[in-house]
Amino acid sequence: MEISALFIGLILSLGLFELNSALVLNGSVDGVKQRAGLTEDRTGVGVSTEASSVKCELQGTIRLPAFSMDGDYVIGGVLSLHHYAHIVKHNYTTMPDSLRCSGSIDTRELRFSRAMIFAIEEINNSTELLPGIRLGYQIYDSCASVPVAVHVAFQLSGGLDPVFYSGDNCSQSGKVMAIVGESGSTPSISMSRIIGPFNIPQVSHFATCACLSDKQQYPSFFRTIPSDQFQADALAKLVKHFGWTWIGAIRSDSDYGNNGMASFLDAAHKEGICVEYSESFYRTHPKSRIQRVADIIRRSTAIVIVAFTTSGDLRILLEELSLKPSPPRQWIGSEAWVTDPAMLRFGFCAGAVGFGIEPSVIPGLRDFLLDLSPSKVSASPVLTEFWEDVFNSTDKNACDGTEDIETIQSPYTDTSQLRITNMVYKAVYAIAHAIHNAVCQETYVLTQLKKLNFSQNGYNVSFDANGDPVATYELVNWQKSESGSIELVAVGHYDASLPVGQELRINRNLTWVEGGTKVPVSVCTDSCPPGSRKVLQKGNPICCFDCLPCPEGEISNATDSPDCFPCPKEFWPDAKRHTCLPKPVEFLSFNEALGIILAAFSVGGACLAIITAAVFHRHRTSPIVRANNSELSFLLLFSLTLCFLCSLTFIGAPSEWSCMLRHTAFGITFVLCISCVLGKTIVVLMAFKATLPGRNVMKWFGPPQQRMTVVSFTFIQVIICTLWLVLSPPFPRKNLTTYKERIILECALGSAIGFWAVLGYIGLLAVFCFVLAVLARKLPDNFNEAKLITFSMLIFCAVWVTFIPAYVSSPGKFTVAVEIFAILASSFGLIFCIFAPKCFIILFKPEKNTKKYLMDKGKS
Repeated sequence: MEISALFIGLILSLGLFELNSALVLNGSVDGVKQRAGLTEDRTGVGVSTEASSVKCELQGTIRLPAFSMDGDYVIGGVLSLHHYAHIVKHNYTTMPDSLRCSGSIDTRELRFSRAMIFAIEEINNSTELLPGIRLGYQIYDSCASVPVAVHVAFQLSGGLDPVFYSGDNCSQSGKVMAIVGESGSTPSISMSRIIGPFNIPQVSHFATCACLSDKQQYPSFFRTIPSDQFQADALAKLVKHFGWTWIGAIRSDSDYGNNGMASFLDAAHKEGICVEYSESFYRTHPKSRIQRVADIIRRSTAIVIVAFTTSGDLRILLEELSLKPSPPRQWIGSEAWVTDPAMLRFGFCAGAVGFGIEPSVIPGLRDFLLDLSPSKVSASPVLTEFWEDVFNSTDKNACDGTEDIETIQSPYTDTSQLRITNMVYKAVYAIAHAIHNAVCQETYVLTQLKKLNFSQNGYNVSFDANGDPVATYELVNWQKSESGSIELVAVGHYDASLPVGQELRINRNLTWVEGGTKVPVSVCTDSCPPGSRKVLQKGNPICCFDCLPCPEGEISNATDSPDCFPCPKEFWPDAKRHTCLPKPVEFLSFNEALGIILAAFSVGGACLAIITAAVFHRHRTSPIVRANNSELSFLLLFSLTLCFLCSLTFIGAPSEWSCMLRHTAFGITFVLCISCVLGKTIVVLMAFKATLPGRNVMKWFGPPQQRMTVVSFTFIQVIICTLWLVLSPPFPRKNLTTYKERIILECALGSAIGFWAVLGYIGLLAVFCFVLAVLARKLPDNFNEAKLITFSMLIFCAVWVTFIPAYVSSPGKFTVAVEIFAILASSFGLIFCIFAPKCFIILFKPEKNTKKYLMDKGKS
């Protein structure tokens, strides 16, 4: 539509372009004094050549302005006083009718046009700005239509006189120095492409498309309202601020909506926000298209809807939604509709949040708007139509001139929050200041606009290199008043010039959809709590995911973490897997039940050995003690006491000294114990052999030899232990592999060969002792310790044979417990098998502890 209208206008006004290019090419306030030599016929331009005069007349229909006034310099205005244009059907047989506006008057746009007139009259009455120069205006209704806007742009760029060349003189009256408008981005784009080559400045009050900041395409475009690029960034930050990651998006199918939504979606993507749907529509689309968008909103799961639309477009959609209400939705709006008072009638949108231009005060404007006398109304077709609309005048109920406009509630009379109206006011003053500077400095209006910087009513006006102002917004919220009506309430502020992260400031509580005070939740998937990670769902946006618990040994300490991280070696996750805690250190402690029990048995065994030694010492002269080699018995009881006590070194936190002591003390004391048992076994055998005629064996194994045997066997173990300690001693270490969730504090063997050499040597002596005891088991009872030794060695060997697999397979502190158990079991086996029967006779059967009894039993 835009291209076709532009092409038609170009054909109609080609001659106009040629003739007027020099007039306004640079926006010179002096104009062009002479044009000559043009006699060639041009489409749309009538050229008459006569002997006496030559004149150029614009052919075709001239579009009449809605409001106009002559002046030394004329400011053009293009506003959407109506929202629809009458559709013209072309039959290609007759000239088509001119485009006409249809529908009712947009009272808000009417207020914009009247504000423009107010500003011009205020400037004309000023003694400081343009003194002695009178500004005029030509304000046109574009019907929010691109073809109409294009027609008006060509008309304004060609001057205001139907006859603009006569003889040797060009018409100089009422040159258009700049244009205010249009309200929409799409018409503004079309206008700027037409007037841009002429360098006629265009200052828009409401065209926010970011595309218009491109000075390559729109070199003469300026605006007093911030670009949608800033608003799109602000909306994305707003959505992110409230934690909404799953939203719906609707837009006007126009340059404003499409470009604005594209900028928003790009900013939203950077903020990690996902869009469930993005739909476009336009007020002139078929009803089925509007219904389809409404149905998508009703079926969607996103609670939040970002609407980048004009108020005229959104009104059609909201009316469709009101017919069949959708589930509650939180509306987020752009400036074009969220601050429009006419939209507040849609009660189901209560709680809507959006950015608006900051409200302002224009002194005297309200009185000017209300100053509509019957003569003024009747002189203007637009004001007449407005008057008839607001007072419901018809042929049967004609207006009589007594109507009071102050009694009506209309956006036209509502000056409580002047937002866009102030943008119009600032645009007029910007053009006036540029003309003033151009007149004084004899430069161009366009040049002066680029470097403009002034204040009016406390509002600063300036343009950056892209023709944009400083971007500041007010955050507004639709809140229900006590009376039940919806009001616009300022709840925050946004300033794009502040550092990143500080732009948005909220200073008041908001109300949300359905009057709620709690921020609504709009996410595709609830956030993954710490201790889990996000796994994206195949084929869905990144905001739709599953939450999986972190694997064993890993944590995530942030919400919506994409990955889990392993804890350091000596740490382990807590139960919720969102914090690494130091692993508990485990060892066989004196404070736990198992350690206490083993320690009690160790001490009890040592006490039992000491008590046994005390009994033997008290009855050392008795036959049963003397007959069983009392010296080796006492040495055996001493070694057993050490065996019981050395098990205590295995309990408690391992240290460097305790690790070396526990294994070597255990190895040496057990060898000492087995050596004593072996000595007693040899003594029994030698004693029996000594009783045979002709044998004197005991002289070869008397007490000195017995002591040497015990010392020799023990010395060999001492050498093995010494080599072990020198070459590769045991040492404390933290075992991190047996259990993942805790640390086992244990003694590493250092040299496994040394450890098994110690055990092997003990086992070798035990087997040797067991064999000798078996050989001596059938000796006479009075000498027969061998039978008891056989049982004790059988128990000893059984314990240590089962110890090996149990030791290897037991985890953690139970390895130490198995070792202690083996020591205690074998020690108790020796003391009970060898000494318990004798103590029983000594204490409870003293009649058997006689030499005669032993000799008689021996004979038997």
